[in-house]
Amino acid sequence: MADNEGYSNVRHPNPVMKRKQLNFWILLAVNVIFLLVGQAAAIILGRIYYDNGGNSKWMATLVQTAGFPVLLIPYFLIPSPKEHTDSPNQPPPSIIKVTIIYVLLGAIIAGDNMLYSVALLYLSASTYSLICATQLVFNAIFSFFINGQKFTALIFNSVIALTLSASLLAINEDSDKPPGVTTRKYIFGIIAAIVASGLYSLILSLMQLSFQKVIKKETFSVVLEMQIFTSLVASGISTVGLFASGEWRTLSGEMQGFTTGKAAYVQVFVWTAVGWQVCAVGVVGLIFVVSSLFSNVISTLSLAVTPIASVIILHDKMNGVKMIALLMAMWGFGNYIHQNYLDDLNARTHFASTHTPIVSSC
Repeated sequence: MADNEGYSNVRHPNPVMKRKQLNFWILLAVNVIFLLVGQAAAIILGRIYYDNGGNSKWMATLVQTAGFPVLLIPYFLIPSPKEHTDSPNQPPPSIIKVTIIYVLLGAIIAGDNMLYSVALLYLSASTYSLICATQLVFNAIFSFFINGQKFTALIFNSVIALTLSASLLAINEDSDKPPGVTTRKYIFGIIAAIVASGLYSLILSLMQLSFQKVIKKETFSVVLEMQIFTSLVASGISTVGLFASGEWRTLSGEMQGFTTGKAAYVQVFVWTAVGWQVCAVGVVGLIFVVSSLFSNVISTLSLAVTPIASVIILHDKMNGVKMIALLMAMWGFGNYIHQNYLDDLNARTHFASTHTPIVSSC
């Protein structure tokens, strides 16, 4: 009887464990919503800026990180749990090394954001999002070489599907190019989006490597610090670019000539910055709750969902080629998700086999 009772306790988690599981799923759902809504809203607002007379690529780049002070709210209000490490006496990472990492990553982020701004200038929001979904292709490659991630058949299928999806859009003659965009600029926008997607995946892999090899911890506060300081560096570089390029002189004229008015001009920038930071909170939260790889996967899901929102809000064309590209992107995403599910299942099985539950004999 006692044995069966002990076994029953293993099979039926106590209320505390159930509460922890519920909290996990609530946190997961909230962060997924933040990432999906924040990224989709920011992309659509960025396209609205260009459609209504905006033309400053550096300003569009700056707003992607300028809202980082918003992250100070969760940084100071949400306590990070106590760290559990194998080496409790391990010395803290070198401040010089961490500073170098933040500066280098911030510089790469600034360049990446500029490429995203150029891509969105020359592409519709739906085409832009579908092209950027190729970041999973680069994520698989960089994770394989930098983070030791396995390259399985499902990952390979995902890479092929997403590559073909981007290729279809690149050769699509019936493309929905924004007004005034030539075929040459359209192709340049596609190239910029692909390179930006590659850089984004490289940034995530380098962040993960930094956590593993230098910082050697991945608490909520540490992940937020990474986001805050790299955004600070990126915002500084973008501000210098805005003034060095002379684009700051055109901002007043842009505001005066903005189709929907001055107030709308300011609101587009404010809400775009807020949208990117809401997305950043979701990214950081998912890195902390699950992993950086899972965060990238959900980010790509948003890029697959955004074209639908773009058709509804911006009235983008959804022709046959783009629909096929969307379905192929979803297929590639599904393969990637399934591979992550199998990896998680194998990890749980391995944990269960190496941690035999203790059954009471009393």
